[in-house]
Amino acid sequence: MNSLVEDYFPTFELYQALRGQLMQVLTDEDLLYALGGENVTLGALCRQMGDTEQSYIDSFINFTQDFSYQNELPGLAESVDRLIVWYADLDRELKSVVSALSEEDLANRLIDRGGGFEVPPFIQLEIYKEALLIFYGKADIYLKALGKERPEQWREWID
Repeated sequence: MNSLVEDYFPTFELYQALRGQLMQVLTDEDLLYALGGENVTLGALCRQMGDTEQSYIDSFINFTQDFSYQNELPGLAESVDRLIVWYADLDRELKSVVSALSEEDLANRLIDRGGGFEVPPFIQLEIYKEALLIFYGKADIYLKALGKERPEQWREWID
C-alpha cells in the first residue's frame, strides 16, 4: 500500500459513498427520467459517470487520460442493480490500480490529460473527485425534479 491510499483513500471513499446513497433512493423507473432539452436520462448520466471512472482507472495504468470508453452493456442505464454492481467493481479496480502505484510513481510520474496538461497521480485523483462532485450536482437536480428524499450526507455535502 502506498501513501496515497494510506493517507487519502479513507476520505476519498466518503465521496464515493455518496454514489451508493444515490443508488439506494433510485428505482429502475427513475433511471428513465429525462429533464428535457439536451439532457440525457438519469440512467444515461449514471452510466456516463461509470465511463468516467473507467477512464480514470485506465489513466492510472497507462499514465494517459482517454475519455473515449463507453460501456455498452445492454440495460445498464436502466437498472439500478446493474449500476450498483458495476460501480462496486469500478471502485475496487480504482483502489487496486492506485494501490499498485509505487512511491516513485507518486513522486515522479505524470498523467497526460491531453493538450499538454500533465498532473501527478494525487492531483489526478483529486480531479476525479471533482468529477464525482459535478456528477452529484447534476444528479441532485434529477432527484429534486423526481421529488426524491435525499440522504442526510447527500443534503449536507451536495445540496
